[in-house]
Amino acid sequence: SLADGNSIPLLGLGVWQVPDGPECVNAVRSALDLGYRHIDTAQAYGNEQSVGQGLRESGVRRDEVFITTKFYPAHRDPVAEAERSLERLGVDYLDLYIIHWPAGGPTWAWPGMERARESGYARSIGVSNFDVAELQQLLGAASVPPTVNQVQFNPSAYRRSLLDACERNRIVLEAYSPLGTGRLLSSDTARRIAQGHGRTPAQVLLRWCIEREIPVITKSTHRERIAENGQVFDFTLSDEDMA
Repeated sequence: SLADGNSIPLLGLGVWQVPDGPECVNAVRSALDLGYRHIDTAQAYGNEQSVGQGLRESGVRRDEVFITTKFYPAHRDPVAEAERSLERLGVDYLDLYIIHWPAGGPTWAWPGMERARESGYARSIGVSNFDVAELQQLLGAASVPPTVNQVQFNPSAYRRSLLDACERNRIVLEAYSPLGTGRLLSSDTARRIAQGHGRTPAQVLLRWCIEREIPVITKSTHRERIAENGQVFDFTLSDEDMA
């Protein structure tokens, strides 16, 4: 649940570094076919058009899918860029529109983000890659507070003070790079816990976020890996596993 009354699916497919074209279209279509209902892209990724095509080809209704894109802060107007994103995606609204990173400072783009929400271009607005101090600055200036802060978060990037700050301010921390860009898959701890559950290290690492009710973005372009990453809702980790 988000503070503005909307809700976000706990598991999403991210398409960072997936080239615009068939590879991205197929990844999105596969994810939606396999039951994912959350797709995360960004203006800077250059693949919003393929995300939209994958959504249309999947046959899944628009209102069943949570779509996130991110404002590229090298541009100046979040409202105009939201309009362009909607056009590329071929949709009427974004479920979540977030500032990709706090370039130029944490507050200057926020009035435009609020206008994008008021205009109906985005149901929820948030940020990405903001630290505790940047969040505090933004909260001091915002009329509508951010609902989400999407950051790198995993067992080796366990940002406790940031998580605490988000929770205090009713901001959902959303995790990207939950597998440590693949590094954590070879962790002895992740392997041992996975073996104990008859699971893969990737599933255990994703479940670690899910257990904390932290929405998590995972990336793959391979259907079998997308399917594997989606199978994280039918087992639980013990307190010892989590620790």
